[in-house]
Amino acid sequence: MKVTVFGGTGLLGHALSLTATGRSVCSFSSKDIDLSQSDKCIKKTFTHNDAWINAAARVGGVKANTDFIADFYHQNIMIGSNVLSLAKLHQVKKLISVLSTCIYPDSQFVTYPLTENQLHKGPPHHSNFGYAHAKRMLDVASRAYRQQYESNFITVVPNNLYGPNDNYDLNSGHVIPSLIRKFFEAHLNRQDVTVWGTGKPLREFTYSKDAANVMWWLLDNYNDENPINIGNTDEISIGDLAQLIGKIIGYKGNIKFDTSKPEGQYRKPTSNEKLKLTGIDFKYTPLEKGLSETIEQFIKCYPIVRGLK
Repeated sequence: MKVTVFGGTGLLGHALSLTATGRSVCSFSSKDIDLSQSDKCIKKTFTHNDAWINAAARVGGVKANTDFIADFYHQNIMIGSNVLSLAKLHQVKKLISVLSTCIYPDSQFVTYPLTENQLHKGPPHHSNFGYAHAKRMLDVASRAYRQQYESNFITVVPNNLYGPNDNYDLNSGHVIPSLIRKFFEAHLNRQDVTVWGTGKPLREFTYSKDAANVMWWLLDNYNDENPINIGNTDEISIGDLAQLIGKIIGYKGNIKFDTSKPEGQYRKPTSNEKLKLTGIDFKYTPLEKGLSETIEQFIKCYPIVRGLK
């Protein structure tokens, strides 16, 4: 099977390439094609028409989502719309679009754990509503193409991903790569580490290779119009996560929590029961093992890592 992956040099795209056993993969990065610019997209010729995976997006942590909320909406809505339009134009046999658990409604509108049928029951959390609405519209658009053109477009919903080749920029990176860099550099310089917020919020984390392997299985076995959660559902507090990362790195200094900084939703636990019912035989990588492998790769490559200028 020939597969085109958009966002091929990002965290998930990198993992998809590493786990693409027996498949011919052609990856495109933002340097190859700016998917937010429709006129440039149309001029590109894509020869891998068996299947596409759209892992391209403008992503970031709480700070980036807050500071650039309109940019996150515009760029992601354009990326999603253009990829779907191109897939239809090139008669792609199957397209997987990657969403995010932040698309789910805020806590007062849903019942935990988050199941796929609760997706449109209310607005997302205010801290990232631009990105969240843009990603949520990928579900709507994929259904529209299926209804009008009978396109085999499916959507998957990972939670917080981490792993090798993550973005370690402290302003735009997610919580795990940001903490890894903070703790490692503080360890080198014998400094304290400051963590945003109280440390109390709970999050689920999925190793990027796990998400990639699940997606490869779904590419061959899942054709439903409804989105499907694909993440590991084990929760950990940000404070405990920080302690774990510090332990793996060997950090001996002080950890401070800056309660003046935003920390997003308190928790957003998801259900992966629908995934289990597909018949997949799969076990997620334990968090400490995945973090150890990620940190080992980061230290080996430092300072030549994504997001470090």
